[in-house]
Amino acid sequence: MAQSGPVFVVDDDAGARDSLAMLLESSGYAAQCYESAVAFLASRAPDARGCLIADVQMPDMNGLQLQNELAARRSPLSVIVVTGHGDIPVAVQAMKAGAVDFLEKPFEETVLLDSVRRALERATSAGRQDDAAKDARRRLTQLTERERQVLDLIVTGKANKVIAYELSISPRTVEIHRARVMDKMGAANLAELVRKVLSLTA
Repeated sequence: MAQSGPVFVVDDDAGARDSLAMLLESSGYAAQCYESAVAFLASRAPDARGCLIADVQMPDMNGLQLQNELAARRSPLSVIVVTGHGDIPVAVQAMKAGAVDFLEKPFEETVLLDSVRRALERATSAGRQDDAAKDARRRLTQLTERERQVLDLIVTGKANKVIAYELSISPRTVEIHRARVMDKMGAANLAELVRKVLSLTA
């Protein structure tokens, strides 16, 4: 069985929603359905980490507009766009906007399930990156002003002697600050420290 979703289905076609929900749930996913983009946005679902399957052709707000709105809200959802119309420009637009996949109806069940799996993997990966950035940001606030100065120079690749010269302190003092920075940032080595700092700008 597949890992649980959640997988959100937004389609104004009740039959399409029901068949998708049945396929997803029989494959081990937790499916939640919405009849419109407006109803979906009114729920708490956009804040969840998971996968969204959105139909392009919907009244009031179409699938691409929904995708753009989610991006504006910085939603962590991975999006799969589905349409019954072979519109290549729309496909390109969806993919450029960050969609994991674009599927033309009717599609093979295995194709959809493979797209859902990849979308959830992306969502999980993005979630881990987001958690890492939050942890790094929290740890950064624990540094003193001097430790932050040392950190900024460390990640540019400067040696202790150069840091000492630029900050007008002794190399020994730099070593002490450096050790405190590594400890507070939870970094075992320089490479890990650099990765943590880079996660803040990703």
